[in-house]
Amino acid sequence: MNKITSISDVRRYFHSNKEPIYFISATNFNLLGIGDWVGNFRHINYIDCFDGRQKNVFVPKEKFPRDFESIEDINNYLLEHKEVIDYLKSRGGNGTASFLMFDEHTEEICRQLGLKVAFPPAALRNRMDNKIETVRIGNKVGVPSVPNVLAKVGSYQELQEVSRELGNDLVVQTAFGDSGHTTFFIANEDDYYKYAEEIEAEPEVKIMKRINCRGSAIEACTTRCGTVVGPLMTELVGFKSLTPYKGGWCGNEMFAGAFTQEVRDKAREYTFKFGEALRDEGYRGYFELDFLIDMESNDVYLGELNPRVTGASSLTNVAAFAHSDVPLFLFHLLEFSGQDFDIDIAELNDRWSHPDSIDSWSQLVIKHTDESVDLLTQAPQSGVWKMADDGSISYDHYSYHPHAAESEGEAFFLRISGVGDFRYEGADLGILITRGRLMDDDFQLTERAKAWIDGIRGQFAGQALQDPVVEEVAVNHAIGGGNFKIL
Repeated sequence: MNKITSISDVRRYFHSNKEPIYFISATNFNLLGIGDWVGNFRHINYIDCFDGRQKNVFVPKEKFPRDFESIEDINNYLLEHKEVIDYLKSRGGNGTASFLMFDEHTEEICRQLGLKVAFPPAALRNRMDNKIETVRIGNKVGVPSVPNVLAKVGSYQELQEVSRELGNDLVVQTAFGDSGHTTFFIANEDDYYKYAEEIEAEPEVKIMKRINCRGSAIEACTTRCGTVVGPLMTELVGFKSLTPYKGGWCGNEMFAGAFTQEVRDKAREYTFKFGEALRDEGYRGYFELDFLIDMESNDVYLGELNPRVTGASSLTNVAAFAHSDVPLFLFHLLEFSGQDFDIDIAELNDRWSHPDSIDSWSQLVIKHTDESVDLLTQAPQSGVWKMADDGSISYDHYSYHPHAAESEGEAFFLRISGVGDFRYEGADLGILITRGRLMDDDFQLTERAKAWIDGIRGQFAGQALQDPVVEEVAVNHAIGGGNFKIL
């Protein structure tokens, strides 16, 4: 194809794609439905969420017992698995690989397999993923963070000294890690000592004034033509019925009226600026920004950067604006395709900012929240579930796509933990995606959300572990390799 200059060109280019393109991750959650847009697109996953029913998902049948310590470990295991290598060869070898997370070892394996990695180098991405670096990049281009100091902390007294101007109610973040595990709320010395070991081990931490805020997320893609910006979404954070982690992400809502127009415009402006700054740093492609909205002043503050596809990508890529044009992720693939293009990004961003372009979707990430470990003997199927008038739910039919849920009385459920898996505190049970909102204007779960959570939890059943040896293995799994965010 000659130079791509329009959205219809982008559609046609990917529809007729012949080169194999893979998303390699623990599950296919983050890029649900992308295969509908991209020819020869396949998922290679560790977890079979669909019981073998989804034809563009490949999961190796033979699993070798091991405890993973990161998503990178899972991906490297997959790429070195004989069944995966044979699968790649059966599709002609070579191709393009995309990931949720990867490291230098992943890059080396891909070189050996003839796979091109559709992301900037892991070393650059790792530097961009640093929460301390995010603050500095934002400061350079006028994207403010919550009032903060960056400092090495060796004691509670040192914390008080460096943060004197921020008050006594503080939030401390380490440079890396999921916010549910690495964000510490400290109002006194007792609070500090709960997290002292983790804080003092860091060469530098981010110390913020604690504000009354609401979390939000916005995804974007920085390209040679400019930064494409998606809509601002609300975030579900720390709900005890969904996650055991205070401050832990557990879902999103997308709807046209999320926050005021002024806040939405400011978040989009900041995201565009930050995307342009990322390109100056050498970073290209998909990224997500968390913003904190001060509920008293309506100020918009930069929270953190995720230089990758994220858990919010499942909503960004299924919304009305994405289906009227193309999903945001296709701009990422285009940037790494080698194909020449020149698209009017300003015109696209203006169209995507219009309320009529945004329909309403919500998702819940449901974790096991009890301090218990058992073996699952029953788990719900992935697909479309229906809710009756009394709040009870029942399985309706198989589907791989959230759009199959046609009303707020239906939901698409993607099962993560299945029969034979250990169920432990923090384990991901599954993700529920539905039309409409699941929080009210006070950012509390609606009755419909609570009914879906209770209904899905009720579909799981487990067997207590009577054998001390098995229980020790399960507990080690829970506090070791299993206790990290795979989504």
